[in-house]
Amino acid sequence: MVHPRGRTREVRRRDGRPADDDREDRRAVTDPMPSETKRGDAARARRILSALGDRSIVFVGMMGAGKTTIGRRVASRLDVPFADVDVEIEKAAAKTIPEIFAEHGETYFRDGERRVIARLLGDGPQVLATGGGAFMNAETRAAIAARAVSVWIAADPDVLWARVRAKSHRPLLQTPDPEGTLRRLVGERYPVYALADLTVKSRDVSKDVMAEEILGALDRHFAAAPAHAGPTRAASGDPT
Repeated sequence: MVHPRGRTREVRRRDGRPADDDREDRRAVTDPMPSETKRGDAARARRILSALGDRSIVFVGMMGAGKTTIGRRVASRLDVPFADVDVEIEKAAAKTIPEIFAEHGETYFRDGERRVIARLLGDGPQVLATGGGAFMNAETRAAIAARAVSVWIAADPDVLWARVRAKSHRPLLQTPDPEGTLRRLVGERYPVYALADLTVKSRDVSKDVMAEEILGALDRHFAAAPAHAGPTRAASGDPT
């Protein structure tokens, strides 16, 4: 700005910073992630998708582990579809899962769950979040092993209980001792979940951070064993 007496005066904002700083603020808003980071994320996504081919990423684990929330974020970063198996079961049955359990029992539900997962696995690549008991079925495990990469989100029982204790829509926890039931299920299921291709420890961080850690673990898993390989342990810190 030119002063009336011919001297140049720097225009400043109310906070005392030069007005040109506005341009940096605008860049920070419109470009929150450095371009180099974006390129790295895009390259990682391409590597993962190339290794997947027409297979899917299937999240397994206990209720409350975060399979659906984290799965949505992973699918978004890879730009592939996401499906929650429980939601797909409800759509197919035109009933809620508690209604299916109440009217037909767990055996009927598990049979429908197995058939829905088998159907969904033909639609890859995508990300699937399964119910806590789905991976316990040997036929379902074999189908996932043949047509997907499985990821177990392993969480400490105390954290799981803190997350689900106030929820009333968990049919398996409708018992006189729901916490004891949860811990019994953990004891029964964790050795089977450990058969998953990849294990990632749940941590007390945001779901976005967990999604990034899982994507990194998938990238390393495929780099180390691009073909079908055995389980990989990708501990991401202490479990919570």
